[in-house]
Amino acid sequence: MSIQQNPIASSISLCIIGLVFLYTIKVFNISYPVSIVTKQAPADLSVVGEGKVTVVPDTATVQVGIIVSDKKTVEETQKQINQTNNKIIDAMKGLGIPKIDIKTSNYSINPNYSYENNTNRINGYSGNATLSIKVRKINLLPQVIEQSTLNGANQIYGTQYTIDKPENYREKARDLAIANAREQAQKLANSLGIKLGKVTNISESNPNSPYPVPMVRELNAPSNTKSSTPDLEQGSQEITSVVTLSFEKK
Repeated sequence: MSIQQNPIASSISLCIIGLVFLYTIKVFNISYPVSIVTKQAPADLSVVGEGKVTVVPDTATVQVGIIVSDKKTVEETQKQINQTNNKIIDAMKGLGIPKIDIKTSNYSINPNYSYENNTNRINGYSGNATLSIKVRKINLLPQVIEQSTLNGANQIYGTQYTIDKPENYREKARDLAIANAREQAQKLANSLGIKLGKVTNISESNPNSPYPVPMVRELNAPSNTKSSTPDLEQGSQEITSVVTLSFEKK
């Protein structure tokens, strides 16, 4: 004789067993340990390197001033400025300076006033003009100044020495900075007893721009007075690059 199990009774039995199991865990605060294993990536080794290049400026820009005063009319003032301006430009062309490197950066004519009988009256006119001359053959700069004064300029100001293509020297400074950073990293790795892996990151701080070196000179001598060629020294400028390299540690 076979006894068949009631399916409903079996299901009820399983539910009761499950409830008893959960109740036992809750009452007796039974917990199972959970273990999480994390793998921390080794930190990179970062170093800073610096590279410097000393450069002698190869270009100069000189500001040549023409000042005219105490003229009776605007036309007379303008005429003298233009005549002097053209004489200087012709002299620069004679030195081999192209027209593209000569430009007028200022030109103005102003009335002069006198105060009479409680009234301002115009008693003449003054004017000025400024020529900006870029000298790419820096050895010509003394002659540029000399010829400017001989042809009517009565002010020389704002002369600046610059480097025509500073980006070429920035690249050299950057190469030196990278080499310096690698050298420092290797020394540090040897001290720590570790090996360097590949470079993981490189950054460069804003490299300094070579600043123009100014020279100001005012001339009050008459334009027909012979002037000696001035002795000028352009000095030197430093171009610096600072880089940060990060290396993997083995």
